[in-house]
Amino acid sequence: MILTVTLNAALDVTYFVDEVTPHASHRVTQPVERAGGKGINVTRVLAALRHPVLATGLVGGTTGRILREDLRASGLKDALVPVRGESRKTITVVSERNGDATVFNPPGPHVDPQSWRAFTRRFAELAARADVVVLAGSLPPGLPCDSYAGLLATARDAGAVTVLDTSGAALLAALDAGPDVIKPNAAEIREVTGRSDVADAAAELQARGARTVVASDGPQGLHAVTPEGRYRTLPPAQLRGNPTGAGDACVAALAAGLATGLPWPDLLRDAVALSAAAVSAPLAGDFRRDLYDQFRTTATVSVERPHAADSH
Repeated sequence: MILTVTLNAALDVTYFVDEVTPHASHRVTQPVERAGGKGINVTRVLAALRHPVLATGLVGGTTGRILREDLRASGLKDALVPVRGESRKTITVVSERNGDATVFNPPGPHVDPQSWRAFTRRFAELAARADVVVLAGSLPPGLPCDSYAGLLATARDAGAVTVLDTSGAALLAALDAGPDVIKPNAAEIREVTGRSDVADAAAELQARGARTVVASDGPQGLHAVTPEGRYRTLPPAQLRGNPTGAGDACVAALAAGLATGLPWPDLLRDAVALSAAAVSAPLAGDFRRDLYDQFRTTATVSVERPHAADSH
């Protein structure tokens, strides 16, 4: 079973407009509301791939209730833990003309110590049943930056493989806990390392504690630094669409590959294929199955440096 963790779950509201123009009114053609947050998007993709998956995390208030109802209506299993306060709503405005997405992310509800203790107890129970644990997204207010580090240690002690997708101080603090895989994007990895070269930045984060680093670089594909070596994976085509769910689809493919024991070249090919197929879907958490099946056989993986000297 794959367990996903979304500490800052959201009700995602997506507006589709012809084109985003500053200082102008816009006619919304297809407003959509549904449960989201990075870990929940990963859950949707894994469920579509028919992997056993359970979503946990924190939700609160009326928005949290709507969020859980949507998960259940979608056939997704959850073990979300209630908190005081109101879960956030995110706003994404997608330009149908060029596929650009503008995202507004509120901070989320404040998490008090009592609620956090209740969650960590529940998480320990769930992690003991999981083969892979995915921790994804931002930390809500009230949680210290090392919160993911504590959850990673719990999952490791339970024998689960861990995948982390977060950024900034939370990412750096988690490295001491030795996550099996981290999945920053190019902007995030440059921010925390100060390096312009994504592959070199990934190698630095591996040296600082992550066993494997998979850095997504949009149309430039994936840079991976693994214990077996460094890889570069390129998508077979440049696609236009909504890119907001591409990273979550990539994380889902990584979790699925780790759960089934795929070798890194095959796993990375799946990850870039699923990520590209997600760009062509209108909403984060979805992907086009036909493109995924096509790209799995046409995406290219090259070895940049075998047997990386900085592996551990």
